[in-house]
Amino acid sequence: MTRGMLALPAVACGVAVGNVYFPQAITPLVAEGLKIRVDRAALVVTAAQIGYACGIFLLVPLGDRVPYRPLIATLFAVTGLGLATAGLAPSFGPLFAAGVAAGVTTVIAPIIGPMVAGMVAPDRRGAASGTMLAGSIGGMLLARTFGGALGERLDWRAPYLAAAGLAFVMAVALWRALPATEPHTRQSYPSLLLEPLRLLRNEPELRRSCFYQAMIFGAFSAVWGSVALLLSGPRYGYGAQAVGLLALVNAATMVATPIAGRIVDRRGPDPVNLVSVLAVIGSAAVLAAGGAGGAGGLVALVIGTLVLDVAMQCGMVANSIRMYALSDTHRGRLNTAYMTCAYLGGALGSWLGVRAYTHVGWRGVCGLVALMAVAALARHAVATKRGLDVRG
Repeated sequence: MTRGMLALPAVACGVAVGNVYFPQAITPLVAEGLKIRVDRAALVVTAAQIGYACGIFLLVPLGDRVPYRPLIATLFAVTGLGLATAGLAPSFGPLFAAGVAAGVTTVIAPIIGPMVAGMVAPDRRGAASGTMLAGSIGGMLLARTFGGALGERLDWRAPYLAAAGLAFVMAVALWRALPATEPHTRQSYPSLLLEPLRLLRNEPELRRSCFYQAMIFGAFSAVWGSVALLLSGPRYGYGAQAVGLLALVNAATMVATPIAGRIVDRRGPDPVNLVSVLAVIGSAAVLAAGGAGGAGGLVALVIGTLVLDVAMQCGMVANSIRMYALSDTHRGRLNTAYMTCAYLGGALGSWLGVRAYTHVGWRGVCGLVALMAVAALARHAVATKRGLDVRG
């Protein structure tokens, strides 16, 4: 796969991942439109992440069992149906259920990642993975930006319906463009579901990558799941579009991740993991100043979320390469274990973040971010000590 051929899979990753993130910008609009509490409306974010985690566990293993082209195109088409149903939901219950369903099937990026890793030379996997992740980041940023702007201009339903239309377009484009491939295994579906659990039990390096990403992605989700409540509250009084603009400022992460991939190719994943975890701890301190409001608080939010986003995404590159190096024939199942853990951590982080904001305030969210990062740092220290003991 040449550099030019990476463009469409990267765009597909962005479109698919964006479906998980645009609800972060419109939770105040959902609350207003459905006449429910803001903290309850924020559960649309958790719904998408819970669905995504379930979809990774249930559907991503099929990437090793089913040819990529029909699998990816079908998932995009079904995702479009789920998003359209969410956009037409008459109340919160159907919206939550449709959000979970769309989250289950929008798991295209974790399928494309192993596909691309198998189509490039081993010494280019870090850079190629960084490119796919850059596409995912672009989707993450633009989904929140345009989701907030479109929702504020029209209503909360418009982002869901627009995302549904885009999913249908991607289904057709990928069906026409992706090459025919052969499956890696003929294992039955039940055995494929059990395989990630077996890999988690037998592969300590996989468990380490999973724990790092669960903690750091949980910290990331805690911030982005509750920052809309801060920006729309009395400290700032902004609308939903402000969350999207804040996300757009963090476009630097699209530049950082390919660089992180090249560093991992040269020096291995551990140095990148360590810097990423330390950066998340630093971002928590900067973000805490954002609760003060005013121009100074807004600057702190911009800098803090930028550092947090770059750290999380660079850590994801490092964890992914460590995980892909474990096997050439089990990448889909390895990625299933890894991404399921990551998004379970994200769902937990977004839920805890809203609870922390409701009961303690913004500083409670920042404390949660620091706590999750310290847990990852402690695990890294244990791994480093074990490595020194083995070499000694």
